[in-house]
Amino acid sequence: MVDNLAGATRSKVMASIKGRDTVPEMMVRRLLWAQGTRYRVHDTHIPGRPDISNSRSKVAVFIDGCFWHGCRKCYKEPTSNIEFWRNKLRQNIQRRRAVRRKLRTGGWRVLEFWEHEVLSDPSSVVRKIRRAI
Repeated sequence: MVDNLAGATRSKVMASIKGRDTVPEMMVRRLLWAQGTRYRVHDTHIPGRPDISNSRSKVAVFIDGCFWHGCRKCYKEPTSNIEFWRNKLRQNIQRRRAVRRKLRTGGWRVLEFWEHEVLSDPSSVVRKIRRAI
């Protein structure tokens, strides 16, 4: 199937997608901060640049977009450029697996949450993070 948007329009749409500071991520960060939990954001010294991390407690938190990481509950495969998206998703999953393994080998506790989990119950997500920290 062919893309249903013109090249320039598709480019503009894709460029507008945020890779950090997403709505679910900001919800969690604001709640953690309000409750006195301190953390780093996208720390480049930590493998995989977790969305939220605490080096003292060795906790790395990833808040994964349902589309970009292939959530079994929410993911809907695109109808255009199918092979590109399958490869992209496969690479994202493999990269996360490698990062998770590297962090755990280094003694880190890795917490991963889906976008839909955060949006439906951010307080529960924050409780789990605070317990780990």
